[in-house]
Amino acid sequence: MDAPPNRRRAPGMSPQQRREMIIRTALPLVAEDGAAVTTGRIARAAGIGEATIFRVFADKDELLDACVAEALRTDHVLAEIAAIPLDQPLTARLAEAAAAFEAYLARMGMVIGALHATGRGGRGRHGGGDHADGGLDRETAMNRTRDALAELFEPERDRLRLPVEQVATLFMGLLFSRSRPASGPDADVPSLEEYLDVFLHGALDEESA
Repeated sequence: MDAPPNRRRAPGMSPQQRREMIIRTALPLVAEDGAAVTTGRIARAAGIGEATIFRVFADKDELLDACVAEALRTDHVLAEIAAIPLDQPLTARLAEAAAAFEAYLARMGMVIGALHATGRGGRGRHGGGDHADGGLDRETAMNRTRDALAELFEPERDRLRLPVEQVATLFMGLLFSRSRPASGPDADVPSLEEYLDVFLHGALDEESA
């Protein structure tokens, strides 16, 4: 009888790689079920045994905190903003940045909102626990975001009424305000194009100004 062919085993993941894989798998499930999500469901979605989760996380709370910390990370949205071509019109650049930033805020809101809705809002300031809070540097994240947005205004630096950094800060404030409109659900909320038009050209009609 012929000997069975030798099969090479796929290289195993390091604990850090396995941790990141579990977090990526868990994020959409946490956004859907909040704290009610089970580690069994996460394990099945990841194609691993449930015990594997507890080799890299002390308990389910630590996994949920890690999911919150991942949802709050700005690395991905900053990379998207950095990839926006500077040779296209400023309005187009800002529209792309706004879309990327609003998608980031929506993902973050889904995860944190689901945790709050399932009774886990009290442990940490943003729906996660102390572990998530400890790894979060809000000031650095805000500064990096402002700097990334400032790059989009660089080609128009000489035409701006304010320094690039201040304009970027104002634009970032606009993006945050759009994510939490004060109007009711039936209000006529301005479109992104209308926001950008007023931001770039002012609230007064040029003919009446």
